Amino acid sequence: MTPARKFRVVLSACVLQALPAAAQAQFPNIGGLVKGVQNVKKLGDSFRKIGEEEEVKLGGDLASVILGTAPLVQDAAKQRYVNRLGLWLALHSDRPNLPWKFGIVETADVNAFSMPGGYVLITRGMFDRMRNESELAGVLAHEISHVVRKDHINALQSSLRDSALGGFTDYVGGSTGGLAGQFKTALINAGKTMYMRGLDKDDEYDADRMGVVIAARAGYSPYGLVGVLQTLSAAPDDKGFALMNKTHPLPVDRLDRLDRAMGTKLDGVTNVVEDLPSFVALREPPRVTPAATKSTPRRGRRRN
Repeated sequence: MTPARKFRVVLSACVLQALPAAAQAQFPNIGGLVKGVQNVKKLGDSFRKIGEEEEVKLGGDLASVILGTAPLVQDAAKQRYVNRLGLWLALHSDRPNLPWKFGIVETADVNAFSMPGGYVLITRGMFDRMRNESELAGVLAHEISHVVRKDHINALQSSLRDSALGGFTDYVGGSTGGLAGQFKTALINAGKTMYMRGLDKDDEYDADRMGVVIAARAGYSPYGLVGVLQTLSAAPDDKGFALMNKTHPLPVDRLDRLDRAMGTKLDGVTNVVEDLPSFVALREPPRVTPAATKSTPRRGRRRN
């Protein structure tokens, strides 16, 4: 926590504990506001003890927000493929029993998302840039790692705490509506903010490292994710990468961190999958050549 953040927390705590009677008389709703702030803080703290059932429900709600903006790609074969691969990777994670669900969403942006409880979405723009199956495995394993580590729950918890302090500051500053409106939408706003701004950089670096391990455990080349990051770093001005670069550390920084973490530790991993004919066919479906039109010979007229 930065010194400025600590100062805000201490200052707000002191104000809440030392409100004189005169201030309460001047602001008759201050008691309800203080209670509201405390409730939002408790809501944030409750994420520490959230159970798996609640986690899955929360993830489903957040997935609905994303799918409301970008629906699933209407391609059953690709959706089945991504789900099979994702489930196989998840079985090699530390949370194999979650009800994992994977999908491709219809947008040209290059990105991938995961939600608490085992929801993972990859954009069509990202999927179309996968050069082999190990790269797709690396991307999915990275997102699986966020779920395993509960990075989103931790981020939401922190965001809700900030919402409580921000609501108090806005109210004292004379804004209308107070905390009541914020309290109703605190969770959904926190989720939207999280996906627009992205997770903490350290969370992304850790998910890269864990994702490489999960992919290797599942029998894929640990360098699949490296290949994806190299593709992203090779075209920094590509408009399709704008959202990815906004919500993630720069690809060159991720490559540097991952290179230092991996070193030569995984060089001895052999018999790994780089690509499979089934994924090649999925990326480049065979062209259907129209069958030649057969002409039926006319029968000659019967002579009498």
